[in-house]
Amino acid sequence: MEIVILAVVIALVAVGAISGLVIGSRKKKQLPPSAPPSAPTITAPPAEPHVGDEAETPREEPRRTIEEVDLPAADEATASPVAVEDPVVAAPEIEVPAPTAGRLIRLRSRLARSQNSLGKGLLTLLSREHLDEDTWEEIEETLLIADVGVAPTQELVGRLRERVRVLGTRTPEQLRALLREELLTLVGTDFDRQVKTESGLDTPGVVMVVGVNGTGKTTTTGKLARVLVADGRSVVLGAADTFRAAAADQLQTWGDRVGARTVRGPEGGDPASIAFDAVKEGIAEGADVVLIDTAGRLHTKTGLMDELGKVKRVVEKHGPLDEVLLVLDATTGQNGLVQARVFAEVVDITGIVLTKLDGTAKGGIVVAVQRELGVPVKLVGLGEGADDLAPFEPEAFVDALIGD
Repeated sequence: MEIVILAVVIALVAVGAISGLVIGSRKKKQLPPSAPPSAPTITAPPAEPHVGDEAETPREEPRRTIEEVDLPAADEATASPVAVEDPVVAAPEIEVPAPTAGRLIRLRSRLARSQNSLGKGLLTLLSREHLDEDTWEEIEETLLIADVGVAPTQELVGRLRERVRVLGTRTPEQLRALLREELLTLVGTDFDRQVKTESGLDTPGVVMVVGVNGTGKTTTTGKLARVLVADGRSVVLGAADTFRAAAADQLQTWGDRVGARTVRGPEGGDPASIAFDAVKEGIAEGADVVLIDTAGRLHTKTGLMDELGKVKRVVEKHGPLDEVLLVLDATTGQNGLVQARVFAEVVDITGIVLTKLDGTAKGGIVVAVQRELGVPVKLVGLGEGADDLAPFEPEAFVDALIGD
C-alpha cells in the first residue's frame, strides 16, 4: 500500500514539473509591452525586392545561326571614313553707305554744338554798343584761340572794323550776315574741293592717304571707301601700313563692309611693294579707285619721310597719283601746321582731311591749314560713326560756326 502511494506522489511531482516548463517557455515568447503613447513610433522602410523578384519568366525566342547573319562587304569594311564638312561661314553682309550729298548739312547740328563758341563769341562782341579798342582786341583773341592764325585774324579784324564803321547802327541780323560773309571769304569758296578719283587714263584713280601717328588715317581710308562706294564707285584698298599691328586687318574690315577688296602683304613687309601691287590689282579688276593707306610717321623722322617718297615714286610707275590726302587731327592746332609743312615737302599734298572736328571749338584750323599749304580742306570727320566723314562745304561749315 505504501509503495502505491509513493508512486502516485512521484507521478504528481513529475506532472507539475513538466507543466512549469511549458508555462515558462510561453512567458519567454510573449511580445514586450507596447510603448507609452508619448514615445515616437519608428516605421522601418519597406524591404527592397531581391534581384530577380520582378523579372519575367524567360521564354523561348528564335535565334539565327551564323550562316544566316549577313556580314559587311569587304570594300565597305575598308572604305575611308566619311569626311565631316566644315561649317559654312556666311559672308559679311554688304552695307549701303549713306549718300554723301548734303552729308555735312545733316551733321550740322553736331558740328554747331561743338563749334558755335567761335561764332557766338564773335557775335556777342560785335553786338556791343561801343566797339572800343579793348573789344577789338577781344575779337582778335577769340580768333587766335580758335586757331585761325595771326595773318588771317588781322585781315578779318581789319575788314570787320571798316564795315562796322560804315554800317553804323547794327541789328543782330545785319551783324550775322556781315560775319557770315567775312568768314566765308576767309574759309574760301573758290577752292576745288572735289576728291580727284579719275585718272583720265585707262587706269583707276589712285589716292594715297598720309599723316602722322594717331590722326586716324586707316579709319579715314575706310570711311573714304564708303564715301566713294556711296557715289557709285568701285574701290580696291591697299594696306601699305605694315608697321602697326593689325592695321591691315582693320582696313580689310572696313573694305569687307562695303564690298571693297583689300590687297595686303606680310607684317613688316615693304610698303612700296604692297602699294604697287594694289594699283596693279586695281588695273586688273577694272576698279574705279585705288586707296592706299600708308603707315603713320613722325614728321621729324627723316628716314620714314624718305620711305613715303619711295612709295609715291613706285606707285607712279603705273601712272600719276591723282590725290595725296594729308590727315590732320583738328585738336592739334598750330602743331598740325608744322606736320603739314613737312609732309607737303615730301609728297606734294593735294588735299586735307580734318578729323575730330566735332570735338573742338578750334574750327579756325580750316583757315590756317589752307593758308599754310595753299591746298583745300576736302573732307572733315565729325564723329566716330561709319558715315561721319563728309565732303567739306564752306557754307554749311560757316553756318554751323555762327549757329542759328
